[in-house]
Amino acid sequence: MLSLYRPGDSVLHRAPAGPKLVVLLVTCLTVFLVDELWFTAVCGTVVLVLWRIALIPYRELGRQLRGLWVVALLLAVFQVWANGWHEAAMTVLRLLALLLLASLVTMTSRTSHIVDALESAARPLALVGLRPGRIAFLIGLTLRFIPLIREKAEEIRAAQRARGVERRPLALLLPLLLKTLTMADAISEALDARGFEST
Repeated sequence: MLSLYRPGDSVLHRAPAGPKLVVLLVTCLTVFLVDELWFTAVCGTVVLVLWRIALIPYRELGRQLRGLWVVALLLAVFQVWANGWHEAAMTVLRLLALLLLASLVTMTSRTSHIVDALESAARPLALVGLRPGRIAFLIGLTLRFIPLIREKAEEIRAAQRARGVERRPLALLLPLLLKTLTMADAISEALDARGFEST
């Protein structure tokens, strides 16, 4: 299913989707513009505090992190080799902070609310011939797709642990790529069947 919304009555659940998306966008821009390790670490800490405020169990946070560790490890190894330890730490912290924040937004916001907020923000683009509804839908779909890919990665890892091959990165990446392409193809067919191109 596309929606990863977790029902709740926290402050974040009650907050409108629009401001949460603005915070996500500003955070993404800020952590890449401010090239300071301490600042990125503070952002990650704030994200963890927001998870607590959202009253989402920490076991869910642990599940999210388990799905990210392979990607984070590969990025860290490459960055250490290419740019050193500082850049590796920056890259991993940015990845974890932003993906956990994106997951938090999707877990505390209904899909319809996210799409509505994005459509409202995209209305000025109608002046240049673009369709705000389509743009909003595609962005909303992307936000939902990221956590879904992480869930697929966790499913693959669980299957590999049973086979004793969980330490081989390629054994995760290749099946994950195939599952992602299959899922994208299925979504594309569903959109075509619903006449998305004509809307």
